[in-house]
Amino acid sequence: MLAKRIIPCLDVHAGHVTRGVQFGKAEDGELKNVGNPVELALRYDEQGADEMVFFDITASAHGRATMIEVIQNVADKCFMPLTVGGGIRSTKDMHELLKAGADKISINSAAISSPELIRAGAEKFGSQCIVVSIDAKRTAPQKWEVYSHGGRKPTGMDAVEWACKAVQLGAGEIVLNSIDADGTKAGYDIAITREISEAVGVPIVASGGAGKLEHMVDVLKSGKADAVLAASIFHFSEFTVTDVKEFLAHNGIIVRLDTATAGSI
Repeated sequence: MLAKRIIPCLDVHAGHVTRGVQFGKAEDGELKNVGNPVELALRYDEQGADEMVFFDITASAHGRATMIEVIQNVADKCFMPLTVGGGIRSTKDMHELLKAGADKISINSAAISSPELIRAGAEKFGSQCIVVSIDAKRTAPQKWEVYSHGGRKPTGMDAVEWACKAVQLGAGEIVLNSIDADGTKAGYDIAITREISEAVGVPIVASGGAGKLEHMVDVLKSGKADAVLAASIFHFSEFTVTDVKEFLAHNGIIVRLDTATAGSI
C-alpha cells in the first residue's frame, strides 16, 4: 500500500501567500496575507511535507513572471516535488513552469474550456505531470457541480463525470476542491471524495475543509483519498506537517516518516 501524502497549499497573489474562505476573491478584499511563499515552502520542507502546491491566483502576465521567480527560488532550496497551477492555458505555459522547477502542472478552468489541453499536456510531458483540479459545489443530495474561474462560474457539468473524462484524456491526478468546505475548517467533503476515488484509477488529493487532524483521518479512510491538501492549519501554525504525520500513523495510516518523526512514534 502506498503512503498517504501530506501537501501544504500556497495561494500566491502578487508574490505573497494569501488565504480566503469559500474561494474569497482578492478584488472583494476577502484575502488575508499570510507570508512569503519561499519562507513558507522552506518551513514545510523542513517539517517533511511530501509535496507542495502553488496556485497563482493573480493569473496575469505579471503574475506569471512573479510565480516563475517564486518556483525557481523554491526549487533551488527545497527537495520536495512542486505542483503549480493558475492561469495555465497552453503547453507553452506548462513548459515555462516545468523549466522553472515545477514537477507537476495543475489545470482547472482551461481544462474545462479546452479539454484537449489535458491530452496535449499528457502527450508532451507525461500523465504524471498533468493534474486536473476540480472545484465542486454540492447542488443536491449526492450531486456536485463543477465550477470554473476560481469557483465563481457554474458549468453545468457533473463533478464525477468530469473527473472520469479528465482521466480518460490523460490526467494523472485529480485535486478535488470542495467549495462548500473551503476555509471553513469543518471537515472535507467525504462523500464526493469517495465517489470520485471509486470512479477513477488515479490518485485523488482531497482539498477544502481541514480544521482538525481527525478530518484528515476521515477523508483518507472513509473518503479513500490518496493525499490531503491543507492551507490554513499550516499557515497559522495550528499544526505542523510532523503533527499530522504522527497523528495519521497513530491511526493506522501509512505515511512517509523522516528519522526524527519515526523515532517519536
